[in-house]
Amino acid sequence: MRVGVPKEIKVHEYRVGLTPNGAAELVAAGHEVVVETKAGESIGFYDADYEAAGARIVSDADAVFAQAELIVKVKEPQPVEYARLTDKHTLFTYLHLAPDPRQTEGLMKSGCTAIAYETVTDADNRLPLLKPMSEVAGRMSVQVGATALEKSKGGRGMLLGGVPGVGPAKVIVLGGGVSGTHAAEMAIGLRADVTVFDRSIKRLAELDTQFQGTVKTAFSTKAAVEAAVLEADLVIGAVLIPGAAAPKLVTREMLKKMKDGAVLVDIAIDQGGCFETSKPTTHDEPTFIVDGVVHYCVANMPGAVARTSTLALTNATLPFTLALANKGTKQALNDDPHLARGLNIAEGKVAYEPVAKDLSLDYVKPDWLTSI
Repeated sequence: MRVGVPKEIKVHEYRVGLTPNGAAELVAAGHEVVVETKAGESIGFYDADYEAAGARIVSDADAVFAQAELIVKVKEPQPVEYARLTDKHTLFTYLHLAPDPRQTEGLMKSGCTAIAYETVTDADNRLPLLKPMSEVAGRMSVQVGATALEKSKGGRGMLLGGVPGVGPAKVIVLGGGVSGTHAAEMAIGLRADVTVFDRSIKRLAELDTQFQGTVKTAFSTKAAVEAAVLEADLVIGAVLIPGAAAPKLVTREMLKKMKDGAVLVDIAIDQGGCFETSKPTTHDEPTFIVDGVVHYCVANMPGAVARTSTLALTNATLPFTLALANKGTKQALNDDPHLARGLNIAEGKVAYEPVAKDLSLDYVKPDWLTSI
């Protein structure tokens, strides 16, 4: 199979869908790899590295899409990219379709088969291709939140961990999954006062054991979340419903009663955000202020640490990329029900039920898909 790797074009997105080592694995398996020139240059993966791995460098994205059957990316395709897709293509990338009807429509019109990293599962029903970026985003959320708390950034002028004689900032983490756990770990490391909310008693018990009581845990109810948010200096939204839009846990009314200069970091912004006042931002302009509260809602947070993120992501995606190339899309999906959970668009229809529900579209499972 011919595998194509275009350069990412989202604002300040420096990650790349395949490393030179990944390209070498595909070439060794008998496949052809076509890489857009300078696709990984900004993070130290040069054209010469891809060529040494056996890949072929082409001059632009048009050439990648024209020549390749399997397109491997990082971020969701932008309009100019999904306009290049046809029914010959399989697209393998993050999609986050639930809050994005425009992209969904574009992919449906293209006729391509679109497989989303964020809904591929494993044997334990976890999300192995979302996990590495959730780890990065969770850890980054504390870094960016601590910076946003600085007075010059619009924040309260607080040091996250305080100093002797001055108490630490109060950090609320909404969601005890992968990103929330990594956020809590980093916040505790900076000596903040940390409380994690979740709706799973089992998960709260696991967190209590993991952190040996250094993190407070709380069952997530509307009233409990509101009371905590009003006292918080930094709130990190880390909730996830796989493939579906995030629930709005902090309302505009709550926001009005929060402390001036408090900070919200919305890790869930790719899925629409878990704060009612959230809207996607970029690394160029990462924050905005509503009712005196600083919002950080960058939709590609891990792109800021692109080399670390690319290496972590491609470690997880490469086995699936190899399966798609070795077997062909339909056979690979039918051989692996976990990969099949990643199928979001097929034959011009939405093939992932939570996305169809959120966008009020018909859910249609392809006739050829028998593994799920």
